[in-house]
Amino acid sequence: MNFTRLPSSALQLTGTDRLDFVQGQMTGDLKRAPVPGMVPALFLNVRGQIEFFARVYRRPDDVYLHLAEGEAVALQARLRRYIIFDQVEIEDLGETLTTLHVWSQDFPNWDSAGADVQQFELAGGSVLGARVNRTGQLGVDLHVLTRQLGAVLAALGGVERSFEHLERARVLAGLADTTRDRWQGSLLQEVGLDDAISYRKGCYVGQEIMARLEARGNTRSRLAALEGEDLPSYSEVVFNGKVVGQSGHSVGERVLVKLRKEVELGSEVQVGGVTARVTEARAPVVASFEPGR
Repeated sequence: MNFTRLPSSALQLTGTDRLDFVQGQMTGDLKRAPVPGMVPALFLNVRGQIEFFARVYRRPDDVYLHLAEGEAVALQARLRRYIIFDQVEIEDLGETLTTLHVWSQDFPNWDSAGADVQQFELAGGSVLGARVNRTGQLGVDLHVLTRQLGAVLAALGGVERSFEHLERARVLAGLADTTRDRWQGSLLQEVGLDDAISYRKGCYVGQEIMARLEARGNTRSRLAALEGEDLPSYSEVVFNGKVVGQSGHSVGERVLVKLRKEVELGSEVQVGGVTARVTEARAPVVASFEPGR
């Protein structure tokens, strides 16, 4: 059993209006989630462009937002700008919680046949867990009180893998990450994040643009991958002398890209001056999980 500590930040929303308030900010439909439950969601600007990605948890007494490292402060400031008469309190939990990703579902007290989100006891403390695909297969994100982390790690046992190791598995599996791939400012349909939106829920910031895109289905770019050698991160992709995309976080031989739809699979492109071949983002790649890779 492998686990990885995730660089994270987090917000907690409490107050009687918390659910209605956050529902009006995010693309996912939290009201349809069970309690406890979780939905992936994006927070968009008025032009429909991505600002933040979060996994949003609905619990009996609060709403919990799990974010990438360093993002809680900015999202908290954004949310507070929208509070008018809403009974909502927002607290930064960055110093309180630590998040781990367990690469499998075989560990103490987790019910592998149970609900997707479970709150259970581990090492004498309460732990929140949720099934999440970060490596090409389902594992579990565990949210743990930082003061209980040592006891939880002892109870888990297993082998700790680095975050870089997890990132390699993510890119090989073709899973986009808004923060690591730097897709902020993109439309979610351009970067493979369609599972983070409900087109049937009520109003939220950026919804008008999303509804227009759903009706027309005409985004100019899609999520793809490039394969080659020593591919650079965060570089322009050039095809026939024209800039046609942008690369995300590279793992050397593979990188995800936001790419213009007219560039076909199998095309040869340049990324940061390096030659690469266009492939499907979620091509059947076998990830190597050997230590040090």
